[in-house]
Amino acid sequence: QVQLVESGGGLVQAGGSLRLSCATSGRIFSINGMGWYRQAPGKQRELVASITSGGSTNYAVSVKGRFTISGDNAKNMVYLQMNSLKPEDTAVYYCRFRTSPYIYWGQGTQVTVSS
Repeated sequence: QVQLVESGGGLVQAGGSLRLSCATSGRIFSINGMGWYRQAPGKQRELVASITSGGSTNYAVSVKGRFTISGDNAKNMVYLQMNSLKPEDTAVYYCRFRTSPYIYWGQGTQVTVSS
């Protein structure tokens, strides 16, 4: 079974930057969209950013202007550039690939932003 693996998380000071990457262990075909979600302790998982196979992007209001999602369908890769990080961005970040009919999730990578 194909797995998604995130990397690039870590500890950073407020105002700093991180770049998350998500790769697959095998080939996924017919990707409709890719996205990044996050879940902070005691909170529900929420959408951070998404990108369709056509390149259209969508961002949570809280990250718009600071985060940038990009993807490469052919390489099965999705990235999240995070700038001007804030302590409230602290969470486990998950990547997700959407196909018809399957949805794939990664195991998550921790992002901690210190004040």
